[in-house]
Amino acid sequence: MSLAENLKEARIKANISQAELARKSGVSQPMIAQIETGMKIPGLVVGVRLSKALDITVEQLLDSA
Repeated sequence: MSLAENLKEARIKANISQAELARKSGVSQPMIAQIETGMKIPGLVVGVRLSKALDITVEQLLDSA
């Protein structure tokens, strides 16, 4: 799966909205939406913030298997 798909799947599995993920991670909701649709690719700092907020590893977020 792609990073976009992994992020959306992890967010849905955590049962939180994009707005809640934004609040927990400090990443804006529009940015999260753009990442989930594949329009943006986050940098390392944003990836770490998102993975911590979702309680997953960066590797899980990036896993393409």
